[in-house]
Amino acid sequence: MSGSSPFKMRLVHLDLKGAPPKVCYLSEIFPLFRALGANGILIEYEDMFPYEGHLRLLRAKHAYSPSEIKEILHLATLNELEVIPLVQTFGHMEFVLKHEALAHLREVARFPNTLNPHKEESLALVTAMIDQVMELHPGARWFHVGCDEVYYLGEGETSRQWLQQEPNSKAKLCLSHMEAVASHMRARYPTTTPLMWDDMLRDIPEDQLSGSRVPQLVEPVLWDYGADLDLHGKALLVEKYRKSGFSWLWAASAFKGATGVNQSLTPIEHHLRNHLQWLQVAGSVPADTLRGIILTGWQRYDHFSVLCELLPVGIPSLAVCLQALLHGDFAENVKARVENFLGISSLEEMSFRSEGAGSFPGSDILALVTQVSLHLCSSVDALLERDRYVTGWFSPYHRRRKLIHPVMIEHIQPQALSLLARWNALAGELEAALQRIFYPDTVEEWLEENVHPSLQRLQALLQDLALTGEPERGT
Repeated sequence: MSGSSPFKMRLVHLDLKGAPPKVCYLSEIFPLFRALGANGILIEYEDMFPYEGHLRLLRAKHAYSPSEIKEILHLATLNELEVIPLVQTFGHMEFVLKHEALAHLREVARFPNTLNPHKEESLALVTAMIDQVMELHPGARWFHVGCDEVYYLGEGETSRQWLQQEPNSKAKLCLSHMEAVASHMRARYPTTTPLMWDDMLRDIPEDQLSGSRVPQLVEPVLWDYGADLDLHGKALLVEKYRKSGFSWLWAASAFKGATGVNQSLTPIEHHLRNHLQWLQVAGSVPADTLRGIILTGWQRYDHFSVLCELLPVGIPSLAVCLQALLHGDFAENVKARVENFLGISSLEEMSFRSEGAGSFPGSDILALVTQVSLHLCSSVDALLERDRYVTGWFSPYHRRRKLIHPVMIEHIQPQALSLLARWNALAGELEAALQRIFYPDTVEEWLEENVHPSLQRLQALLQDLALTGEPERGT
């Protein structure tokens, strides 16, 4: 099934730190993942894993149960999708270190993102997390330990003192923690290979990398989500990693969640270009270098940020990207295959307008989110900020003083009521569609961020109209 793809492993990333889908939705999209060319999934559990014992506090309100995890793995097996779990063990630890009971393990006391690598309890914490996840993934051939964007490393008080001693360095500090985590994995699970994001390794000199045990312990994942990769720079980085002793490398692209922290629609052309560029990188390095590629689909930039594109919204982009990887290009015949898979009459990769809805699982959400994102705010703006009756006879000045010419109510009120009714109906339809796939907190968050502000502006206008009286002569 790999066609002309240089990537034998093609993993779809599920980022569960935002908008985690219900298992019933995964049962619908796993067959589509497989049909499109994926043969694995990388599951970033974050707080959706059913941690037990002293780690139980890490669970989100709607965390999957152990039986649901087993169901997910069963569904993956049915669809020939290899599962690789991901647990952050260094940076992006907000979901752990935000808890008061674990705040003493922060690298910098004020910030919950990075773990203090000097404390024995830190290593004990992350190895306990790994062990609990491995218990439910006993056959995993790979296990991703994160380790990206370890911000503020070296800025904690213990680190500052440690770094003053020769020959200590931030690179040495970073590598020592990575080595400790990976050593635990290798010792306890000898048939499981740790994967690790590569960004913290990029600037470490080759001799320092090869002088550590990290290259013998892990397979790094080179990630870049841009539409214009530095192809020569990537080739040099691959060469450096190979010379440092890493036997296999992975690539990581993005099919969504990489073009804006509050992006609601996926710019498919950007992500297609990203994958076509990764194909060029793969073609420029030795054939036995890249084991596979992870198509990341970020749902939040970090634990505290807003949601970016929902998974159903990103499915057309995923389809385009997987098929491009599978066939080595995105020619017209490949585009036609994607349209057929999605039940879309004409996929325009240059635009957001997939309003032909499609027949893939969640396509109703894509159609409704597209309507909201392209037209809700602009239609309310058109009435409140550009309509001549509103701007001329019911300005903020008038609204504060509850003044309006009575005839103007006849012009403004019907328009506002009609617009509000239209969007209320669509919001109700969207809410019902979201509820089928997502848990209540996700539905509430998405609507509150993207729908309610515009509806509230209309409601406020109508409320102000209802409170107005006739102006006195001469006012």
